[in-house]
Amino acid sequence: MTTKARKLADLGNQIDDGAITGTNMVINGGMTVAQRGTQTAQTSGYTACDRWEFAENGSSVVTTTQDANIPAGEGFGSSLKVDVTNASGTPSSGNYAFLRTKFEGQDLQHIRKGTSAAKPLTLSFWVSSPKTGIHVVELYDTDNNRQVSKSYTINSVNTWQHVSVSMPADTTGALDDDNNHSMQIAFWLMAGSNFSGGTLNTSWAANNNSNRAVGQVNCMDNTSNNFYLTGVCLNVGDSAIDFPHDESYGDTLAKCKRYFERIGIPAGSNYQSFGVGHVHTNVTAVSVIPYEVEKRANPTASYDTASNFALLNAAGGAVACTGIGTSRTSTHTVSVNANASGLVVGNATFLIANNTAKPFIDIDAEL
Repeated sequence: MTTKARKLADLGNQIDDGAITGTNMVINGGMTVAQRGTQTAQTSGYTACDRWEFAENGSSVVTTTQDANIPAGEGFGSSLKVDVTNASGTPSSGNYAFLRTKFEGQDLQHIRKGTSAAKPLTLSFWVSSPKTGIHVVELYDTDNNRQVSKSYTINSVNTWQHVSVSMPADTTGALDDDNNHSMQIAFWLMAGSNFSGGTLNTSWAANNNSNRAVGQVNCMDNTSNNFYLTGVCLNVGDSAIDFPHDESYGDTLAKCKRYFERIGIPAGSNYQSFGVGHVHTNVTAVSVIPYEVEKRANPTASYDTASNFALLNAAGGAVACTGIGTSRTSTHTVSVNANASGLVVGNATFLIANNTAKPFIDIDAEL
């Protein structure tokens, strides 16, 4: 079958699946949204770019940033950069490092995994690696503990390369139709022998760790190493679609905020308000703050330094907060307890930024 005929057949499959629009299943594959900003001294957790997590076991430490290094002329504005700041020269058997993005099961029902009508998938991306040789990318089904891996070869160091790999259909193990973590894409960066000592598993099978990342080069072995990724696209079919650049920044941001939302104050705006509050003791007020986007699940909230927030007192003055925390959360709002002196019980107040401070509240409903 010709390439054009193959693409037409895949397009037909996508129409059948109701996926003719928004065919890329990866959120923020172009690395355009970076609410958290640069993450330093990172050993695990979400990176600078939304929906992308760094996971490792060992001594590796990285800084992750949204970077302007991009493949020229391909329509991208940014990439995710992983800068090794503490190297793992010779990984122990249980050591690993990878980048991953996770999916809700309810967003993957159209691939019909675990049925006789299961669909093949194609993963495509742009990558720049500090190492030549074999790299591994993996799909992992967390509902059924199944996985499939594919290798790709980097030909030149620190050079952008486009990669496309086909993932076979899996007729075993249906994905849960809910809002929990059902599948992930993992880009391996380092793999000890516990994850690379077998035979690379290129067909879906029950997980065997030793078959997950066979041949993976060590991208974490030197503090001069930088790994870049952008243009990540996962689509139904045997061939890659063009990366959908037509999705607006606002649409991508809204998708990301389902999982994480940083509520902050714009630069250059002093004493800006987070929300209206009610004083219920002379040192405590509760403010209810709505989110811009409904969250995937009941989230957790974390806060900038308390003194960067303030409450308005009865005289209209701003009083720096001495403490701040969560009263309760829902998928739509967070109720914030803030402490400050000189409040009047029963009065209304505002939770605000303390003068020129730019505090933030992080709302986390990640998978």
